[in-house]
Amino acid sequence: MSADRSGVVGRQLNRDTRRRVFSFAAPYKRTIIGFIATIIGSTFLGLLPPLIIKEIFDVAIADHNRGFLDVLFVVMILAAIGEAGLALVERWLSSRIGEGLIYDLRVKLFDHVQRMPLGFFTRTQTGTLISRLNNDVIGAQRAFTGTLGTVVGNVITLAGTLIAMFYLEWRLTLIAVVILPFFVLPARRVGRSLQDITREGMNVNASMNNTMTERFNVAGALLVKLFGRHKSEADDFAGRAARVRDIGIKSAMFSRVFLVSLTLVGSIGTALVYWLGGRLAISGSISAGTLVALGLYTVRIYLPLTSLSNARIDIMTAFVSFERVFEVLDTPNPITDAPDAIELTDPKGAVRFDHVSFRYPDPAEGTPDSLGGNESTASLTDVLADVDLDIEPGQMVAVVGPSGAGKTTLTSLLPRLYDVDSGAILIDGHDVRSLTQRSLRQAIGVVSQDPHLFHESVAANLRYARPDATLDDLIEAAKAARIHHVIDALPEGYDTIVGERGYRLSGGEKQRLAIARMLLKDPAIVVLDEATSHLDTENEAQVQEALATALAGRTSLVIAHRLSTITDADLIVVLDEGRVVETGTHDELRRRGGLYEDLYETLVRADHPEPA
Repeated sequence: MSADRSGVVGRQLNRDTRRRVFSFAAPYKRTIIGFIATIIGSTFLGLLPPLIIKEIFDVAIADHNRGFLDVLFVVMILAAIGEAGLALVERWLSSRIGEGLIYDLRVKLFDHVQRMPLGFFTRTQTGTLISRLNNDVIGAQRAFTGTLGTVVGNVITLAGTLIAMFYLEWRLTLIAVVILPFFVLPARRVGRSLQDITREGMNVNASMNNTMTERFNVAGALLVKLFGRHKSEADDFAGRAARVRDIGIKSAMFSRVFLVSLTLVGSIGTALVYWLGGRLAISGSISAGTLVALGLYTVRIYLPLTSLSNARIDIMTAFVSFERVFEVLDTPNPITDAPDAIELTDPKGAVRFDHVSFRYPDPAEGTPDSLGGNESTASLTDVLADVDLDIEPGQMVAVVGPSGAGKTTLTSLLPRLYDVDSGAILIDGHDVRSLTQRSLRQAIGVVSQDPHLFHESVAANLRYARPDATLDDLIEAAKAARIHHVIDALPEGYDTIVGERGYRLSGGEKQRLAIARMLLKDPAIVVLDEATSHLDTENEAQVQEALATALAGRTSLVIAHRLSTITDADLIVVLDEGRVVETGTHDELRRRGGLYEDLYETLVRADHPEPA
């Protein structure tokens, strides 16, 4: 199980957690009842063979009654068949409950997480989220299958066996019960030692998994190669792998000592029952059949007791998995559709920033520490302050300013990746908070500096913008983005897998593919976040051609570091420390000789460096 067993010792089951667990189990109520019924039936069928054997010894053999022996033989066979059949039914029911719970929890978790705002992902470890979706969901599932079935089965087996033993011979039953502390106490002690060893092994394994995840992606592998760190990486990994090996050996020995000890104590208990029972049988106090049945029952009481000695920890561990799942589900989402949100239909592209102020939320608020919420990078001052802008439909607006001026933040507020703290952003006169997120984001296309591509085919990446797009639609968009000839030359054309994050394509090719994807979306508003800042001259020229097509007739908000993009803008907005300090056309701003002039001169020197 993913949860740390030692961390649940002494804890109490939270009432709210129990209530929510049972609410998830509610759709499977009938199945759970059937599951428990099969366990009960299987347990009682398992109690029949010793009683049948008693009758074989005491009646059939003693009376030389072959007919009765045949009947007992048939009953024993039927009991075995019935127990086997119930075991299959039990497994089928448990799998329906378990797999159903996994499905319900995973779908609910995935849907909740992918709806969270961008800030949630910037402060949450991806590996932690994946662990919740996999390990903790499976741990929660075991609460209803493995743990529930084991506890119920062992309790019923123990109770039924003790009742049967007391019915047959109370004195021998007391002897079997008296030695139980010598059986249970070592089991608990060794169990705790195994928990510590297992926990350390899980931690080291998790460390190795993190290393492999980071080193085996393209970026990590490239970094290792460029710095020539293959030997040190292998040595570091070998050290942790050696620790896992040593822990495995230690765990195996503890487990074997544990098993041998339990077997030894169980054998001693069984020997005592046969020894004392044999003396009683010799004296005529009990029959030989009773002694044999008691011996068989004695074995049946030790294993359930061993399991039940740690039952509370098993149950708590399973419920901790539920708590960890609920922790994610309970993480609040501050950006949701208003109850009366409307659809943005036929957008024209008019944008207004109405005295907008914004600061990034404190990561410690609203995100559990276990998901990374304690890693504070909160801004103490406004990232944007009293930004007031009017952008007309079809207008191209360039946003410039020093690093950290708030340019990317400004464009992130438009599609509601974050919500403003004060003021409002309006599209076609509608406050973006009054619109459905789906229709708002459908009206906005974004091409970033490093566009993300999924590890899928070119066609699948393009169709992410419009799933119903035909191949002709893809080709048309690709031609407009000046990327069709590149795709056509790939080994499998539009069916070629682009690789993780699109590593099979160059920076310029990824940019143009992202532009093609945006064209398929056909938004009224386009946001370009430094889309050409890291491209060489040849690639930039091709991307600029693609952008000219993409921006035609659309409102565009462009963060740019290249002169060609800035000088072509209808309006230039100069940001400094989150405030709009200048607006105007290129010529107007140059004549004023303010911050824009300084930035422009810096860009001129960058684009046209003096010869050495």
